[in-house]
Amino acid sequence: MRLFHYPLGATFLLISTACMAQPDQKLTREIFKEMIEINTTHSTGSTTKAAEAVAARLKAAGYTDKDIFLGGAAENKGNIVARLKGSGKRKPLLLLAHLDVVEAPRVDWTTDPFKFEEIDGFYYARGSSDDKAMASIFVANMIRMKKEKFTPDRDIIMALTADEEGGEHNGVKWLLENHKELIDAEYAINEGGRGQEKDGKKILNQVQMSEKVYQSFTLNVVNRGGHSSQPRKDNAIYRLAKALDNLGKFDFPLALNEGTRVYFEKSSKLEEGQLAADMAEIVKPNYDPEALKRLSVYPNYNALLRTTCVATMISGGHADNALPQQATATVNCRILPGQDPVMIKETLIKVFDDKGITVTAKNDANMSPPSPLNPDVFKPIETITQKLWPGVPVVPTMSTGATDGAHLRNAGIPTYGVCGIFGDITDSRAHGKDERVNVKAYYEGQEFLYQLVKEMSQKTSVKRSY
Repeated sequence: MRLFHYPLGATFLLISTACMAQPDQKLTREIFKEMIEINTTHSTGSTTKAAEAVAARLKAAGYTDKDIFLGGAAENKGNIVARLKGSGKRKPLLLLAHLDVVEAPRVDWTTDPFKFEEIDGFYYARGSSDDKAMASIFVANMIRMKKEKFTPDRDIIMALTADEEGGEHNGVKWLLENHKELIDAEYAINEGGRGQEKDGKKILNQVQMSEKVYQSFTLNVVNRGGHSSQPRKDNAIYRLAKALDNLGKFDFPLALNEGTRVYFEKSSKLEEGQLAADMAEIVKPNYDPEALKRLSVYPNYNALLRTTCVATMISGGHADNALPQQATATVNCRILPGQDPVMIKETLIKVFDDKGITVTAKNDANMSPPSPLNPDVFKPIETITQKLWPGVPVVPTMSTGATDGAHLRNAGIPTYGVCGIFGDITDSRAHGKDERVNVKAYYEGQEFLYQLVKEMSQKTSVKRSY
């Protein structure tokens, strides 16, 4: 592929034509670049430096020390909470994004992952999509609203936090435990939902209402071992392999919730042929099992239909010429909201079908309830979506991964993942090599979130049934 850098002015002209309302894309780009080039990985980075950089930007725009909180559980795990004061007629709206990013070895990337690069209409860098795009947009929009002297009917709170991607000092959890009053809100806007494109055409704008629960289990088989010249039928590796083979042939039962049911109903109208028919069939009370079987072939749909558990790591043995005395595997589960992790573990033990295999949870399951299909949230999302992209449907969904939304939902703050940044459904690079975000899509997402926040904080939305 031919690579070249767009002239800066040309990029802004392109985007301003598409969005028509972004007054200062240069500032937004500077904020994005600054945040990207601050290393916020768990191993060597600091979210505190990023939080302090954001605070400086906000103060330059007119926010005072009283409007800004900086703090965290560790010196390099800082969080920032900023507040745009409103009239107080309604409870606050929380805008949440995380500052930390996953590791990115330079040797794995085409470009330097911690240098902001604009190439062929994309911004390349670690965090360019997950989650510094959304974080930088929130910062730029908070500055824009301050400059406009916008007075919302509720406080608008922005929280940019640490250790969403892992680590011991999760910022949202720390804030809820130590300073809940700073982020308490009627509901929150978070990552987790994105716009989807197919063959260059926008097909839907996702809203994440729930997410699966992360829990891993360790399987362990022990054996007295012996000399490899005298094999035994109870070989620890064979036993572990048989148990994992059983898991590979097993599927948890179908279990749709409010959000995934609407997702398949709406998606059936966007697809064609057998796939569309199967999506429509699966939401019926007495669905055709063959429809479920066909949908389950698609990994993304299968993950929405049921709890999934999959082997991710395995080890065993200690020498070429010795029978293994131990074999160990890790099975990672993504559990549907509302399902009991204890029952999932019991099901796994039955599937493994070997009483000699010990199954131990590696982490606690952070269960969280789905957010409701609240028309006061969905109506503004639909309104702005249709205004910017006429004909593009809004579709609720469940994340198969995990976000900090789980902590908020458990604290009684319904959380909705939506950003208005569109990308090709076949080109997801978050956590991977050459992570990127489309330049045009980034600024469109900024305008979407700007208009959405204003819509949700200056009038009561019209009720609608879902």
